[in-house]
Amino acid sequence: MAQNPRTSEPQNPRTPEPQTVPLAWLAHLYTALGAALALYATLAVFDGAFKAAIVALAAAVVVDGTDGWLARALRVKEVLPGFDGARLDDIVDYLTYTFVPVLLIIEAGLLPAGWELWVGGVVLVASAYGFAQAEAKIRTTDHFFTGFPSYWNVVAMYLYLLRLPAVVNAVMLLVLAVLVFVPIRYVYPSRTVALRVPTLILVAAWSVLGAFIIWRLPATDGPWIGLSLVFPVYYTGLSLWLHGRDTG
Repeated sequence: MAQNPRTSEPQNPRTPEPQTVPLAWLAHLYTALGAALALYATLAVFDGAFKAAIVALAAAVVVDGTDGWLARALRVKEVLPGFDGARLDDIVDYLTYTFVPVLLIIEAGLLPAGWELWVGGVVLVASAYGFAQAEAKIRTTDHFFTGFPSYWNVVAMYLYLLRLPAVVNAVMLLVLAVLVFVPIRYVYPSRTVALRVPTLILVAAWSVLGAFIIWRLPATDGPWIGLSLVFPVYYTGLSLWLHGRDTG
């Protein structure tokens, strides 16, 4: 054990205050809530209640977007050093961002008959690889994801809304699965420094518009879906621009 050179007393790690321990566990419980939402969405998919499933996946995104802030505010790494919150987050994210969305795509009949298993399997395997990569989230002064960041929940929502030909859907999924392996840097919306303010404003506007679109289901008329595509286009353009700037 290290000794303090001034006092020669043993230096002990900082002991968390008793009231912080249950709060830290509550933060992890909040993260784990995403798994329960994944189960609800799965049951809704099998019931054919696709709107309910999309609502549950959207709620999971809200949890995922706020649990990190809560964990940092409560210093969970210091209070519970023996519990890996990042691993818990990845497990839940794989369910809500990949597995359940793929299930929704298949059960909603958005793929050609007979293609479901192999196209869905390619997406699941590619995403598993992406989640396991140590450099999937690069933490420098300007945070970003490496490779397509498994936003399959967003993809599933748009495929459900747009009702494109099933073959087109399959090709899009396969292209995005390949992009998981291509080391392009994608914006981490809540943490990438470059253009962070306009990005967060657009995220907020897109989220509100998305909630409105989901609330209107099964109606899909009007300009709302097309208008909502502004943010994905912005996100892709900004990611490619920053990738070219930083790696060129």
